[in-house]
Amino acid sequence: MKHIKKLASLLLALVMVLSLAVTAFADEPTTYSITINNSTAGHTYEAYQIFTGDLATNEAGNKVLSNIVWGSGVSEAGQTALGDAAAKAETLKTEADAKAFAKAVAPYLTTAAGSANTVTDGKYVISGLAAGYYLVKDQDGSLTGDNDSYTEYIIQVVGNVTATPKSDVPKVQKKVKDINDSTDTTETDWQDSADYDIGDSIPFQLKATLANNVSSYTTYKVVFHDTLSKGLTYNNDAKVYIGDTETNGFTVTATVNADGGTTTLTVSCDDVKALGAGNSSVITVEYTVKLNENAVLGSAGNPNEVYLEYSNNPNKSENGNNETGETPKDVVIVFTYKTIINKVDSENAPLTGAAFKLEKLIKGKDGAADTWTTVKEFTVDETTTSFTFSGLDDGQYKLTETKTPAGYNTIDPIYFVIEATHDVTADAPTLKTLNAYLTDANGNKQTEMKDGESVNIDLGAVDLTAGSITTTVVNKSGSELPSTGGIGTTIFYVLGGVLVLAAVVLLVTKKRMSDAEK
Repeated sequence: MKHIKKLASLLLALVMVLSLAVTAFADEPTTYSITINNSTAGHTYEAYQIFTGDLATNEAGNKVLSNIVWGSGVSEAGQTALGDAAAKAETLKTEADAKAFAKAVAPYLTTAAGSANTVTDGKYVISGLAAGYYLVKDQDGSLTGDNDSYTEYIIQVVGNVTATPKSDVPKVQKKVKDINDSTDTTETDWQDSADYDIGDSIPFQLKATLANNVSSYTTYKVVFHDTLSKGLTYNNDAKVYIGDTETNGFTVTATVNADGGTTTLTVSCDDVKALGAGNSSVITVEYTVKLNENAVLGSAGNPNEVYLEYSNNPNKSENGNNETGETPKDVVIVFTYKTIINKVDSENAPLTGAAFKLEKLIKGKDGAADTWTTVKEFTVDETTTSFTFSGLDDGQYKLTETKTPAGYNTIDPIYFVIEATHDVTADAPTLKTLNAYLTDANGNKQTEMKDGESVNIDLGAVDLTAGSITTTVVNKSGSELPSTGGIGTTIFYVLGGVLVLAAVVLLVTKKRMSDAEK
């Protein structure tokens, strides 16, 4: 009985050992996965088996592949062209070797062993892969030109591995400088909006920060696509810089579009690497435009927008044959305004026969005196009672009546200031406020008391959308001279009678004095 119990115990122990062995065997995977760290949606990653063989872990704990042969992802033509698989695998000693081999084998890829097109928790997972070396890449044509780039080829040995792709996209921004030339002689820093007078020269800047993996490309293409609205005329003065160094390696083309006035400014280079640009290099374009008579007044403004076209596939960038992507557009806006002068008499009836001149105060530079510069001057039109001065910047102005309707008194010059605020840092800048108030000749605000407080005297009514300030200028009639047959005649009659009476009195007085002397 004792022997039976001992045998039973041994059998039980054996079963337990066998069960453990079975469990250990069952836990050894027969397929593997590649996890790709990328939180950007829209990718389709494919894994091509380049080599297969026996996967094992060496004494150092590293995965190794032995008895190597060509995998299912390489065509027969590729296997013939590339030679013995084991010998080829032996040449892959460094990252540079792997990159070169990936580009060599890429034309011979045939069937993907697995793929993933859904990002989960910031990762793409390609599963169900047999042991081997795999080339992982974005599916050809899977990106739509949006703000993204293809992943550089990845070669990994499977047992369950994680890869972080080397991919990046450049960024582009557009900026403008501003100035109130009635108070300042220097411009602001680069910002997202400005306001100017028609005829002013306006400085613009385009700035691209390249991807951090430019070195992964054989050549790297960069094209600025900049669109100027109808109110902006390019001055043909673009300069391009890589870092702080000016370069002439870009082609600059300005094209007036068929829409009747917008201009496309293209600044392009097929290979900025040949000009010295590299990872995260900054490329800057600076130029000026003129605000012209087609400028849109008010809150709509005059937009100027840019996007960057750039190489986005490091795996296909030889000989300038670059696949490209596009950044989102960046917009800046230039605003301008108008003043409307309505001429009326003291009864608020429209009054013809007047003419006006509008001047702007320009601050003198380097100690020079301030000057008044004519913005616009109207001549007399016997049918005109309203005068519009369009395309005004913020600043100080003087309105002078240069011709006064007959029978009316000339008004004193009217001094006023236009003020405006707009978003200087915004993706979509807007005109926020617009107002104008009266000043004296020295620019001091004229005020009045309202509800116990001193407030500015507004020039007139403001329409933010139209960008207009409308005011009424009153001419008062002159003092009327007496008319014939009226009181004037009576005055002359009375005066004449007084003079006759005085003469009679004088004669009588003289005669009495003469008689007294006798």
